[in-house]
Amino acid sequence: MSFAVAVLAGTALLALPAATQDGHAADAVTALFTATSAVCVTGLVVVDTGTYWSGFGEGVILALIQVGGFGIMTLASLLALLVSGRLRLRMQLTAAAETKSLGIGDVRRVLLGVAVSTLAVELAIGAVLALRLRFGYERGVGDAVYLGFFHAVSAFNNAGFGLHADNLTPYARDPWVTLPIAAAVILGGLGFPVLLEVVRHRRRRRTTGRRRWSLHTKLTLVTTALLLVVGTVLTCLLEWDNPATLGPFDGAERVLNGFFHSAMLRTAGFNALDIGGLEGSTLLLSCMLMFIGGGSAGTAGGIKVTTFAVLGVAMLAEVRGEPHSEAMGRRLAPHTLRQALTVALLGVGLVVAATLALETLHPAPLEAVLFEAVSAFATVGLTTGITADFSTPGRLILIMLMFVGRLGPITLVSALALRERTRRYHLPEERPVIG
Repeated sequence: MSFAVAVLAGTALLALPAATQDGHAADAVTALFTATSAVCVTGLVVVDTGTYWSGFGEGVILALIQVGGFGIMTLASLLALLVSGRLRLRMQLTAAAETKSLGIGDVRRVLLGVAVSTLAVELAIGAVLALRLRFGYERGVGDAVYLGFFHAVSAFNNAGFGLHADNLTPYARDPWVTLPIAAAVILGGLGFPVLLEVVRHRRRRRTTGRRRWSLHTKLTLVTTALLLVVGTVLTCLLEWDNPATLGPFDGAERVLNGFFHSAMLRTAGFNALDIGGLEGSTLLLSCMLMFIGGGSAGTAGGIKVTTFAVLGVAMLAEVRGEPHSEAMGRRLAPHTLRQALTVALLGVGLVVAATLALETLHPAPLEAVLFEAVSAFATVGLTTGITADFSTPGRLILIMLMFVGRLGPITLVSALALRERTRRYHLPEERPVIG
């Protein structure tokens, strides 16, 4: 409900005449689509952000991105903490659920850590981008600072909103722009619990010489690194000689843009390559990586890398004939496997249903429509260029996908955890034929 209220408030502000450059109020669907995309940190747009919206409208979008990425409940808890200096039990429980804190006593520290880490990354990346735009592209001071920090906030929150009509393609050859944005996207996509645990254990290692990460942190870091490498390698292999994407670059620039594209598939939405020019095989690869998404309790979407890792561990254990699923010296609880399977299969079902509906309403190449549906569900924001061509029913489907994709996995897993109960009897066991 909090996210819905934020979307409606953003829609009302973007529907004002002052929000557009020509002074004419945006239609309701355009305002709703943009507000949903911003709050759900997606990045899909039906109008160009930099040319359609005024400075006021861009400010509203930036605020919605920050609110959506930070989390409505986390922001409310932090404001209550700053005002009163303490948190009530109900607020602490709410904040613990939002930030995936391990205990009520950790909430104050976690909330402050979230605020500090968010501001630190956004300020650092924003400063690097502003300096590069000022001295590398001779932008004015105000223009460089505004563009740098807008893109830094959008990147860390995995939103993918850009102020250029062609997104980041003018900077495809510039590692001083693409690499800082990729770093912000990866850090935001890891999730706040992972970032805080890495920082905390790094400090502890300095004093004790030991570092023991939780299974969640290990799975998130290892799976994220693996997917980044796989995405980079396969993108380069599939697009190396494609004149519409990597073909015009030299070897180092091809690897740079292959890595940048792989990082953006963590649900960021920026693009330095023409997505519409990608090979069909690359679009399929991109759909798979977008669907997996980033880390839990972070700004990324998708079914999350931990869900993917848990399913992979379960499959490996079944192939080996092991009675339990084990990962990195720990045994996974059975209900964790069931939750991961439920999230993944429901996500697949939702994407397939939305793709079928979009293809029926707007006949287009299947890979393009599927890409659009996965991009909306995983709150990525990348597009092959057909988003603006959708009619009102098609846009409403994408709005639903963005909203459910942002909140669905969190809500679903929480509901499944709350419904766990012990049964006092067991039915007779029988095995149907599988395969």
